[in-house]
Amino acid sequence: MRLGVLDVGSNTVHLVVVDAHPGANPSPYSTHKSVLRLMRYLAPDGSINEAGVEHLVRSIREAAASARAERVDKLIAIATSAVREATNGPWVIDHIEQQTGVRLQVLEGEDEARLTFLAVRRWFGWSSGNILLFDIGGGSLEIAAGSSEYPTVARSVPLGAGRSTIGFLHDDPPTKEQISRLKRYAFEQLSDVVDAFAALPAPDHVIGSSKTIRSLARLAGQSHTHGALSSQWLRRADLKRWLPRLAGVPAEQRQNLPGVTADRSFQIVGGAVVLNQAMKVFGADELQASPWALREGVILRYLDSLDTADL
Repeated sequence: MRLGVLDVGSNTVHLVVVDAHPGANPSPYSTHKSVLRLMRYLAPDGSINEAGVEHLVRSIREAAASARAERVDKLIAIATSAVREATNGPWVIDHIEQQTGVRLQVLEGEDEARLTFLAVRRWFGWSSGNILLFDIGGGSLEIAAGSSEYPTVARSVPLGAGRSTIGFLHDDPPTKEQISRLKRYAFEQLSDVVDAFAALPAPDHVIGSSKTIRSLARLAGQSHTHGALSSQWLRRADLKRWLPRLAGVPAEQRQNLPGVTADRSFQIVGGAVVLNQAMKVFGADELQASPWALREGVILRYLDSLDTADL
C-alpha cells in the first residue's frame, strides 16, 4: 500500500509518501513541501490570524492534491506545537477539515518526543546505549532520554526556533541584549525540566534531530565518513564560536552560509541559542545529527502495526 504522512509544523507543511509494508524502509520516494512560518501569523491573544489560516488551508489543500496524484491509500495528517498551542486551534482544525477534507491529528509534545526518539533509535541502533535526544522544531524543543525504543523520560519546552525568534529576536540582525534575554529565558526553562532526567544513567550518545540542528551541524560541525555513510557531529564549543557570527549578519546573508537554507535563515540564530543552552544545561559537549526525526517515527510506528504475523 502507499502511505502518506502530512506533517503540519510551525515552519512547513510537508508531505512524504512511502511504500508501506512490514519491514519497509521509511525513507520517502516522493515529497511535497511548502514553507509556512506559522509563528509569524500568531495574534497577540495566541490565536492564528486570518492570513495564517488561509495559508494553512492553501498549503494543506495542495499537499492533499499531491497525495491523490501519488495514489496514496492512507494519509496520516499530524500537527504539532503551533496548532496545538494556538488559542483557536480546535476551530482551525475543524475549518481545515471543512475546506480540505483533511483531519489533523494534534500531537502532544511528549508524543512528538516519543515518536522522534523511536526514529532515532532505529537509525542509530541498540549499540548507541542510553540516548539523550534534542529535537528543535519551530514552536517547541523536545527532550527525551532512555535505553529502549521509546524514552524513559520525555519533555516538551516552548523553545522552538521560530517561537524564540518571534518572541525575543525582534531586530534583524538581533541586538546583543535580545540574544542575552533569550539565553536567560532558555536557561530558566531548561533548568525547570532537567531534574526530571537526573535519575537516568549518563547518556552514551547525545543526538540532535530536526532541520535546525542538521543545519547547525553542517555549518559549525564536523563530517565523519565511514564507508558509504557520512555523519555530522557538532561540538558545543564550535557552536558557541559560530553564534556571534550568525547573530551579526541579517537573515538574507545567513542563507549564503553552508547548511543554512533560505526558509531557515530567519530563525537559525534562535535555534542556535536554544541548542547551545540545552547542551549547557544537560552537560552535553557534543552531539550527532540524526537524518531521521518525527515523520520517520510516525511512519515506523505505522509499519510496525502492519506486522501482525505470528512469530
